[in-house]
Amino acid sequence: MNILITNDDGIDSPGILALVQALKNIGNVTVIAPDRQQSAVGHALTVSAPLRAVPFQRDGDLFGFAINGTPADCVKLGVSTLLSTKPDLVVSGINHGANTAVNVMYSGTVSAATEAMMIGIPALAVSLTSFSLEADMLAAAEYAAKVAGNMLNWDLPIDTILNMNVPAIPKEEIKGMRITRLSNSYWDDSYDSRKDPMGREYHWIVGTYRVPEEADIETDDGAVRNGWVSLTPVHYDLTHRKIVEKLKGLL
Repeated sequence: MNILITNDDGIDSPGILALVQALKNIGNVTVIAPDRQQSAVGHALTVSAPLRAVPFQRDGDLFGFAINGTPADCVKLGVSTLLSTKPDLVVSGINHGANTAVNVMYSGTVSAATEAMMIGIPALAVSLTSFSLEADMLAAAEYAAKVAGNMLNWDLPIDTILNMNVPAIPKEEIKGMRITRLSNSYWDDSYDSRKDPMGREYHWIVGTYRVPEEADIETDDGAVRNGWVSLTPVHYDLTHRKIVEKLKGLL
């Protein structure tokens, strides 16, 4: 199995290293990832600047190719141009921080998987519920490898990705894995307005994450907050089909 690995935290992140080490045990791995932090860029593509693929080394060995673009750029450029054969699977992660509920709309990690889906490649997005660069990635990497090694046999629809979130707790405390739905959690956002040393005003986003279904382990947020790995099938059909029929009747 040929696996393309990418992320949105940058090719030098601890999360992508842990993922590569785990997935090498189940397939041939190629890394094509952003050359810098690209969190919350969503499904953005670079259209007004050239993209460059630069070999990137870790510990003196070739690790992969660093791209001066977004996670979606990495998948699109990799599959269309840099790789000699189409990968069997794309895995994006391991992201530092959860990608649950509405966060899948903002996430570069999830959007890399979505780009693969659009090209017709099965894809898995993996996130750990900790922003710490010192967080232990072992459990997340092991669960990612378990799912990645089996998902090609699951006959998933071509318009579906799998979105995994792993609680940042000791491996032995994880209760197992649950199939979940996206929760209705949301960001209660605002902006902190400040002035720079020149007296010019600028604005910095701040917010509180609200989790109304925290106790519901059938949701992704509820599962990870109660010690479970959450695995959510996600697809993107934004048409509100019932309203289509209603509007047809009205018009």
